Amino acid sequence: MEPGSSGQRERTRKKGGAEIGPNPTDRGKAGSKHHILVDASGVPLAVELTGANVHDSIPFERLLDKVSPIRRPRGRPRKRPSKLHADKAYDHRRCRQACRRRGIRARIARRGIESSQRLGRHRWVVERTLAWLHRFRRLVIRYERRADIHRAFLMLGVALLCFRFVSRFC
Repeated sequence: MEPGSSGQRERTRKKGGAEIGPNPTDRGKAGSKHHILVDASGVPLAVELTGANVHDSIPFERLLDKVSPIRRPRGRPRKRPSKLHADKAYDHRRCRQACRRRGIRARIARRGIESSQRLGRHRWVVERTLAWLHRFRRLVIRYERRADIHRAFLMLGVALLCFRFVSRFC
């Protein structure tokens, strides 16, 4: 293989690929962050992959737009869920405006004002789903250099979680 070929460049890239960043809570080590949107029972609706240094409010709109329309037996079809619970990391003007534009009632804890205990009864569902997702060891430590491969494993993990929910009822 020639030194200037694309295969050579692929191996010399930094570990983790494009969507990594210095983790502010882990001594600046490179890492990724999984953002997930779930329904009330914990079924994943949308997932996003970003660098560890990206603020949570940045991929918020993309997560909301990934939610597919909900089919109802009759009447006008609803595009998105009616209410959203989020923790203090999403307390930003752009997050509240994004919810307002989509007709979603936002229940976002306010920084410095509200206790995180009040949202705990809703937030644990998301934390439980993230814990289920991180049982797949390939997602906990990012070994892939390319972001598209890690995203594919992330989507596979989400698909397996959804399959487990469906198989429980069938």
